[in-house]
Amino acid sequence: MPFQINRRDFIQRSLVAGIGISALNPLVGFDHKNRSAMKFGLVTYQWGRDWDLKTLIANCEKSGALGVELRTQHAHGVETALNPAERLEVKQRFADSPVTCLGYGSNFEYHSPDPIKLQENIIQTKNYIKLCHDIGATGIKVKPNTLPEGVAKEKTIAQIAESLNEVGKYAQDYDQLIRVEVHGHLTQELPNMKAIFDQVTEANVKICWNCNDEDLLPPGLEENFNMVKKWLGDTVHVREFNEGVYPYQELFNLFEGINYEGWILMEARTEPADRVKALKEQAAMLDKLLANSKER
Repeated sequence: MPFQINRRDFIQRSLVAGIGISALNPLVGFDHKNRSAMKFGLVTYQWGRDWDLKTLIANCEKSGALGVELRTQHAHGVETALNPAERLEVKQRFADSPVTCLGYGSNFEYHSPDPIKLQENIIQTKNYIKLCHDIGATGIKVKPNTLPEGVAKEKTIAQIAESLNEVGKYAQDYDQLIRVEVHGHLTQELPNMKAIFDQVTEANVKICWNCNDEDLLPPGLEENFNMVKKWLGDTVHVREFNEGVYPYQELFNLFEGINYEGWILMEARTEPADRVKALKEQAAMLDKLLANSKER
């Protein structure tokens, strides 16, 4: 692997300077007539991990994060153990609020060379597809996680694609999307994601862009983006816009260039004292980034 040794050094040298935007009031200096079609939401990865469902919906509403991807094993407790009445209650809670339940953020993966583990992941994916349907969501997030050593790269890529096709076909009967997060050692490199999706046949299997440092590896952000843009789905995962040096403005320029209308979901990693306030601040930063993209 030619990039393995100095990958981190290259990425750090390649990154542009930070976006340098402050947490402005989103209503100040923002032209709503020229507003982007992209929408702000939350992955409950860290900032929503200990909120029960009622609190989660209330805090999303307060902060303007009006779409949510429910992370597995968190306090909101939306899991397959829910009975039909409980699933209907979850669906109704969202229906009674302005917050859209986008679906479930799972850890199901399809790269294992162990056929038993692979089948377990496929079976569990199908169970959670049913759950997403029952709670009124639109899809489930899955991910590749690596290309195992000792197995031909091409074999694993074909296995991942075959598995995605299987769960994708199953999800069609439940009107659900399979959102494939750009994730994992080696698999989060965009040429490898392209190789997987070159073998994906089901139209409801889509890529969830994940804002990884690897997006900036040669041939660079724009060419990597263009490499997979035809498979992009309705969700994008981002980290805090004022942390790190990922070139978010350049990214949103690219999304605006394809008239993207999906959800920009904050998958935060920091520990602010007031997470609702922090979400509001991130929403304001996103508004500014999108306004800049629209003005180009």
